[in-house]
Amino acid sequence: MNEVTEKDVMHALELLDLTLPTTQKELERAKRVQLYKWDPARYANLTNHPKQYMKNYKKAEEMTKKIKAAYSLLSAVLVPDDEG
Repeated sequence: MNEVTEKDVMHALELLDLTLPTTQKELERAKRVQLYKWDPARYANLTNHPKQYMKNYKKAEEMTKKIKAAYSLLSAVLVPDDEG
């Protein structure tokens, strides 16, 4: 299994528009916000411009995958050990 580096964590935080420290609740909210922002279905109004539509749709699909991966990474790394 690959080791998670600080750079990976910082990139994931940047993708989700978060800063440290963060809570699980903030993490989940950030994921929802970014998934809504990058939802490929939101580009349906660009069907009059097929090339632009496909470009934006593919970017949105890519970002959706990255957001989900960032959320998974941060969930695994930033789960509070002991709050106390």
